Amino acid sequence: MSTPPSERARVKRYHQIAEYDAATIHAILDAMPLCHVGYVFNGSPYVTPTLQWRDGDRIFWHGSSASRMLENAECQEVCVTISLYDGLVMARSAYNYNINHRSVMIFGKPEKLVDAEKETQLRHMVNRTIPGQWERLRPVKPQELKATTVLTMKITEASAKLRSGQPDDDEDADFPVWTGVIPVRYEIGKPEANPKNLPGVEMPAETAFFKIG
Repeated sequence: MSTPPSERARVKRYHQIAEYDAATIHAILDAMPLCHVGYVFNGSPYVTPTLQWRDGDRIFWHGSSASRMLENAECQEVCVTISLYDGLVMARSAYNYNINHRSVMIFGKPEKLVDAEKETQLRHMVNRTIPGQWERLRPVKPQELKATTVLTMKITEASAKLRSGQPDDDEDADFPVWTGVIPVRYEIGKPEANPKNLPGVEMPAETAFFKIG
C-alpha cells in the first residue's frame, strides 16, 4: 500500500485494501469505461454516468455542450468514480457479507478541451474501444465537435480499493452455513448487425479486441 496523495483521498474505511499507486489506478480505469461524475450544481448534489478514458496520467470524459454538468464542472471540484463488481462474498453472518471489487475515486478540478485537442481525444476514445474505428467512420462535422464537450483532469489525487478472495469470518468458523464466493463476470456478447447496413459492408475484425473487465 503506497502513500495517499491527500487527506481526502486517504481511504479510512477498510484502509487495508487501499492502493494509491498509479499502475493500480490506471489498470482499473482502463478496465471499465463507465464512470460516475459527482458535482454540486445550484447547491444540489448530482452524480452523472458517462464514458471515461485515460491517456497517460490524465482522465477524460465527454458529453453534450448543453449539459449543465459539463458546463459547470470546469469551475469547481468534482469527484469521479469507477467500479468493477467481481464477486459476491457469502459469509457466515450478514455483517461479514461483502463483494469482491476494484474501484477508484479521483478528485480534482477539470479543464475543458478545445479545437484540435478535443478531436484528438475523441479519436482516442473511439479507437480505444475498437482499434482503427475512427478512421472507418464518416468524418466528424464541425457542428458535431461544437456540440460536444470534453473535460480532462490529471490523475494526481486518487485512491483505489481492491478486494478479492474468501470471507473474513474466521470467528464464526463453527457456524453451520455454506460460505464462499460467487464470481461475477462481464460478458461480451456476439455482435448484432444493424439490418440497415449497406450490402457488402463487413464487421471489422478488430471488434475481437473489445473487452471490459
